Amino acid sequence: MDGLIFLGGAGAIVALALLAFEWQYRTRWGNVMELDWGLCQFEVYEPSHYQLQVEFTAQNQTSHNEVFLLEVRPHITLLSRGSLDGIKTKTLVVAKHPDSPSRQDGYWESYIVKPQKSTQLEVAIDIRGEQLTELQSLWLRVEYVIYGRAGREVKNRHCIIPLYFPDPNPSEPWRPSARADVLPIRTHLLSTSDTPIEVLKRYVVGFAQPGDIVTIAESPIAIMQGRFIHPTDVRPSWLAKRLCYYFYSTSSLSTACGMQTLLQESGAWRVVIAMLIGGLAKVIGKRGVFYQLAGEQARLIDDVTGTLPPYDQFIVLGPSQPQAVVELIKRETGLEAAIVDVNDLKQVKVLAHTSGVSADLLNDALVHNPAGNAAEQTPIVLIRPHDAPEHRNTPQE
Repeated sequence: MDGLIFLGGAGAIVALALLAFEWQYRTRWGNVMELDWGLCQFEVYEPSHYQLQVEFTAQNQTSHNEVFLLEVRPHITLLSRGSLDGIKTKTLVVAKHPDSPSRQDGYWESYIVKPQKSTQLEVAIDIRGEQLTELQSLWLRVEYVIYGRAGREVKNRHCIIPLYFPDPNPSEPWRPSARADVLPIRTHLLSTSDTPIEVLKRYVVGFAQPGDIVTIAESPIAIMQGRFIHPTDVRPSWLAKRLCYYFYSTSSLSTACGMQTLLQESGAWRVVIAMLIGGLAKVIGKRGVFYQLAGEQARLIDDVTGTLPPYDQFIVLGPSQPQAVVELIKRETGLEAAIVDVNDLKQVKVLAHTSGVSADLLNDALVHNPAGNAAEQTPIVLIRPHDAPEHRNTPQE
């Protein structure tokens, strides 16, 4: 008996030691290096020649570990209204290290980034052809390889760059509704290089009037915040691979990658508890409980194909702090504002709005989805209430 007790005690000590060893490993930093979203600048913007430079910063976020930046390879995809025949592209990566000269041949020399330090790199892109005015956007994927205590890892940074910028003067006609007139506003393809304030100042502020309400779709806000991720950068957990099967195939949570993004946003325990309670509620005929308990992102995540190209290849999350965004819009532009999620099923969900906005008015004005659900590229809808002081100046079609 004493021998069994001794063995049991020894086994418990070994188990605790292994758990402590694993805990120590999991709490250590690995190869934590990320490229930022990049800063794009056009050097040449002519009908037959575009030349642009995108500058990235690579930050070693660890406090003690060196991380090697072994390779950097850019890949570009052009999206156009027409054919790409006759259009030629060339890319060049140039290192901008603080302590070594730059190479001009495109070869990337392995570079060590010290803890809490950074380095820069530049991707130069040259586009030539006779039909460049048909180009809509450029998808730049920077594939980079890092190396360190966690081994060798391949990562990607995706940068979406608009190449076409529509006239800021609205060409769409005002559309009447029972309580307001609405105007869908076309913009360039929004990206992380944009901010809501800059976009509104470019496309809306110049002709908006007192009493107008500006509404912005939730996905473009999230995209400007960088809240999108490519499925290749998602590592579905054991839990995500199993939970996703409990959703209809039309749901954005029905794939392992879509579910994993929710687990990361809301937390695994919250999602599991929401699943259990939601399942029990469904048995007694009450639906939608899961989405009430799992967090706002459960309804807002758009899996691939949920947005217009090239974001149709990404999982787009809901926006972060939408109320703070609309308050900033009102402060900077003077316009009442709302962030909305509208579809062709006559469903209007208001994520946030300023104090001078009526949710009922928003529903009446947007119920027929004037912005559209396809590739209209009209993420902004301006609402001019009939009782606004300047409604008499609204153009009548």
